[in-house]
Amino acid sequence: MFPIQDTVPRRETPFTTWIIILVNGIVFLFELSLPETSLKTFLYHFGIVPARYSHPEWALQLGLPLDDYWPFLTSMFLHGSWLHFVGNMWCLWLFGDNVEDRMGHIRYLFFYLLCGLVAGLIHFVFNQSSTVPTIGASGAIAGIMGAYFVMFPTARVITLVPIFFLPYFIEIPAVFYLGIWFLTQITSGLFSLIAPASGGIAWWAHIGGFVCGIILLPVFRKRPQRYRAYYSDEVFPMRFFFYR
Repeated sequence: MFPIQDTVPRRETPFTTWIIILVNGIVFLFELSLPETSLKTFLYHFGIVPARYSHPEWALQLGLPLDDYWPFLTSMFLHGSWLHFVGNMWCLWLFGDNVEDRMGHIRYLFFYLLCGLVAGLIHFVFNQSSTVPTIGASGAIAGIMGAYFVMFPTARVITLVPIFFLPYFIEIPAVFYLGIWFLTQITSGLFSLIAPASGGIAWWAHIGGFVCGIILLPVFRKRPQRYRAYYSDEVFPMRFFFYR
């Protein structure tokens, strides 16, 4: 399932979301300009490599400084491929603008960064012996999704569902779409503890970011105001049929 659009209109221009996407884009283009050997070195220095902190002897052999914790921040702005970059930025664009509306630009920025830091820390806790650099904005974006899950549970997400190679579009309540996504992360995360892989998806970073987003939401959300309705069932009626 791939999310296409949600039914929650934004009120203000999401400047912070735009800036985050722009910074990620600039960094990704810089990565593409590097030769393979330099890129590998770059990712090992600025991505989260858990063994760097849990196995200092190994880290010293690779020339990685032991007292450098910046990767927990810088890893949020690195991506491994076009698919990785576009997928993350699309989800950030889709869910981030409405969360930014409810938090304000500055609060939203700190919320995003803090969720990303917590996601990286949770990934480290569950993968302490990993020697693979962990990169990507998905942990921070998972925090955005967690906040969206709480604030807009009755919104709908127009989702692409391929059936027999034919594209269908269906509206799914946000609480179900994000709930299913989170359960998938938990299931995959638990399975990864039983059969760890040398690389792949940082499931526990997603889990940590999502939970962090829910917990921190009351701190970063603006004080209650008399908001006009973002959406209503009269404007966006629930549809029980497929789009094609």
